[in-house]
Amino acid sequence: MAEAAVRKRGRGGGGAARRAERSAVSFETARFIERNIPNFEVLTEEALELIEYNAETVLEEIGVNFPDNPLALQRWRDAGADVDGDRVRIPRGLARQLCATAPSSYVQHARNPDRNVVVGGKNLVLAPVYGPPFVRDMAGGRRYATMEDFRKFVKLGYMSKWLHHSGGTVCEPTDVAVNKRHLDMLHAHMTLSDKPFMGSVTEPSRARDSVEMCEVLFGKDFVAENTVMTSLININSPMTFDDVMMGALDVYAQANQACIISPFIVGGAMAPVSVAGTLTQVLAEVLAGIAYSQLCKKGAPVIMGAFVTSIDMNSGAPTFGTPEASHITYGAGQLARRLGLPFRSAGSFCGSKLPDAQAAYETANSLNMGLLSGVNFMLHACGWLEGGLVSSFEKFVMDADQLGALHHFAAGVQVDENAQAMDAIREVEPGGHYLGCAHTQANFKSAFWKSDVLDYKPYETWEDEGGRDTMTLASRRVEKMLADYQQPTMDPATREALGAFVATKKAAEPDSFM
Repeated sequence: MAEAAVRKRGRGGGGAARRAERSAVSFETARFIERNIPNFEVLTEEALELIEYNAETVLEEIGVNFPDNPLALQRWRDAGADVDGDRVRIPRGLARQLCATAPSSYVQHARNPDRNVVVGGKNLVLAPVYGPPFVRDMAGGRRYATMEDFRKFVKLGYMSKWLHHSGGTVCEPTDVAVNKRHLDMLHAHMTLSDKPFMGSVTEPSRARDSVEMCEVLFGKDFVAENTVMTSLININSPMTFDDVMMGALDVYAQANQACIISPFIVGGAMAPVSVAGTLTQVLAEVLAGIAYSQLCKKGAPVIMGAFVTSIDMNSGAPTFGTPEASHITYGAGQLARRLGLPFRSAGSFCGSKLPDAQAAYETANSLNMGLLSGVNFMLHACGWLEGGLVSSFEKFVMDADQLGALHHFAAGVQVDENAQAMDAIREVEPGGHYLGCAHTQANFKSAFWKSDVLDYKPYETWEDEGGRDTMTLASRRVEKMLADYQQPTMDPATREALGAFVATKKAAEPDSFM
C-alpha cells in the first residue's frame, strides 16, 4: 500500500523534473534501525499494573487542566469526562479506550521515497537536536542562532549517514521574525534536504502553514492520504495542556499528520522525585494527551513521548545521563509497548558547556538507554549541549558519528555459517594469527564499525598532525561536510511554488519579534 501511494505522488514537472532526477546528487543514508536485540525491562508485571492503576486514579480523582480551550473542554464533555472550569476528570478506563484507536505504527514519507521511515514496532528513527536559541562552534563560540546557522545544521543532517530524519527547529534563528521564521525553517528542510522533517507547533496558524507547504511539496491529495510530518507537542507538566500546543495538535490530527505527545519532566520540579511516582504522572499525562488527539480525529497517528531528566538539588540545574532517568525511560518504554503505541525518548543529552568528557559520558548513557528502552523516535539524537540551550556544530558531528555504533549494536549477533568462522579457526590453528586468513580478507571491510571522527593513529602520527583533540577533529569535519555539500535535486516548478508561498505569507503581515 505504501509503495502504491508513493507511485501516485507527484506534481508533474515533465522533462525538467526527469532531468533533475537523473542529475541528483545523493549521499549515503542508513535505513532506520530495525532492532535485532531485546529491550531492557526494569519493571515487573506487578509494578506495571500498579503504575497503570495509579495513573487512572490521577485522571479520575485529580484530573488535568485544559486552560483557555473551550473546544477541548466541550470535546471532553461529549466524550463523558467530568469538566469543572478548566479541570477535566476522566473516568477510569475512558482515556485508555480512546487511545486504542491510535495506530501502533505509521510511515512518515520523505520527498525522496528512499528516505521514508517507519515509526513503531522494533524500529528506531534518529532525528537531530531541537529548539536551542544558541549555537556554538570553535570559531565563533557561543552566540544567538541565525537562519544561516539553521541552514548549516540542515545540510549537516542531510549528509550524516546515520541520521534518518532532518528534524525540526534544529536551532532557533533569532534574526528572523518570530511570526515568520517557521516559513524559512520549513523551506530549508524541504529544499536543502530530502529526508523527512517536522512541522511548526508554536501557533496553530503556523501548523496550518506547515500543512499547506507540504501540500505544495508533495501534492494536496498525497498529504490528505499520507503522513509527511511528525511534530512535537509538549505537555506543560504537571498535567496542563496549553491551548497553543493543543491547537497545533488539532490542526495536525485533522490533517492526518503525526504528533509526539510528550510530557516535559524534570524530576523534583515538574514531577515527583521517585521513579514510580514520575512514571505514574507521565502515564497519566500521555493517556490524556493521546486520548485528546483521538477526540480531534480518530486514528490520527501519535507517539507516546517522555522527555525525562532529573534536577541537581543544590543548583536547580537539570542533570542528564543519570541512573534515575534511565529507570524512568526503560519503564516508560514498557508502558508504551503495553499501550501498543510508538515511543519517543532519550537523545544526546548532556549538561556540559562544551563537547568534552562530561558531554561524552552523559550523551553515551542517554543514547544507549534510548536504544535499549525500545525508543522508536529519538529526537535530539545529535548536537545537544548545555541542557538544551545550545546546538553545537562540533557535537552534532561527534554524536552523529556515534549513532553508527547504535546501528551496529542493534543488529545483534549473527550465527550464520560465515559468522561462525569455523573455516578461519581451522585455517589459523593454535599459535597463528587471523590477519591474513581468507575469512578476514573476505570480511574486514564490514566486520567492525569505524568512526569517521575519532583518532586511532599511533602517538607519533597524532603528534605530527598537531595533537588534535576530538573537538578539533570534529570542527574540521564540519568544515569538510559543508564544503562537500550538494543540494538534493527538486522539481523546478515545486521549488518556485514553495518560494512563492513563503514570500506571499511573509509579505502578508508585519514582522513581530514577540
